[in-house]
Amino acid sequence: NDRITIADVRRAGYCTRGARRWFERYGLDFKAFLRDGISVEDFRATGDACALDIIEKKKARCDG
Repeated sequence: NDRITIADVRRAGYCTRGARRWFERYGLDFKAFLRDGISVEDFRATGDACALDIIEKKKARCDG
């Protein structure tokens, strides 16, 4: 799957409240994220360490 969802964020150990603030900081639509997820490419494009951590943990889970 090439989308990050709130379930991926939670599995990586991050909370929903923090995710909401993170999306606000980057000017991204949190409600759309909850509904549709966000593409891995758009998530990675932020360059944020938390986003990269979530992507890597999802990749490890899917590859494992």
